[in-house]
Amino acid sequence: MTGFKDKTAVITGAGSGIGEAIAYQFALRGANVVLAGRNTARLEAVSAKCASMGAGAFFHTMDAEDPVSIENFASYLRENGLMPDFLVLNAGISQRGAALESDLSVDRRIMEVNYFGAVSLTKALGDHLRTAKKVNIAVTTSISGLFGFPLRSAYCASKHALFGFFESLETEYPNIRVTFLIPGRINTGISEHSLTADGRPYGKMDPGQANGMSVEKCAVKAIKAIGKEKRRKLIGGKELLMVQFHRFCPSIFFRLARKVSPH
Repeated sequence: MTGFKDKTAVITGAGSGIGEAIAYQFALRGANVVLAGRNTARLEAVSAKCASMGAGAFFHTMDAEDPVSIENFASYLRENGLMPDFLVLNAGISQRGAALESDLSVDRRIMEVNYFGAVSLTKALGDHLRTAKKVNIAVTTSISGLFGFPLRSAYCASKHALFGFFESLETEYPNIRVTFLIPGRINTGISEHSLTADGRPYGKMDPGQANGMSVEKCAVKAIKAIGKEKRRKLIGGKELLMVQFHRFCPSIFFRLARKVSPH
């Protein structure tokens, strides 16, 4: 069991949703938190709440789609002595568009944010990751990273890719432990910010998200998995059954996937 007190947790996508809730869980356990995201006002609010819990709290804007922004954030961490004991790679964007109808620019943007954003920050912190005694990396993926799903082709592909990179990373460096957080339907605003086939914001809360697990409960499960250094942690409700169907009864999975509402 890994302890959190007086350790430093760097969290991307920390201005809202799962990232925000995980930041509070680290703060409650005595960790210092460094929050990254695009919305400065939201980061400031989350940082203030973490500080009210007694945590050392810091924030810096970072756009996971912009390599220069990522390098600037890594420089901020180095210059301020905030290199992570825990690195939570949570920033991401989803999709609501059929594979053949979605413009290729949508696929590229989703890969840039979800995959290359996480990989770029990891590489930017490479010197620290190589030499630190121990670093725990938590990667927010999705059950959609375990199989394909309607209207999510690029999103699924980006989440699949994270498994390949970060599992490889852990096999290469014995001081790095990776925990994949694999949420199903969680009550966040991710559907509202999803990209449609032409790249515009979807702008609606899906019923599946609205009726999903609370983000607070999700974060509690996530922090426990990180503390126990679990390699994979499925988080959600009955939708997690799709993982078992895909693994053990693929014919049933494909029948259900075509019928289940992707919203």
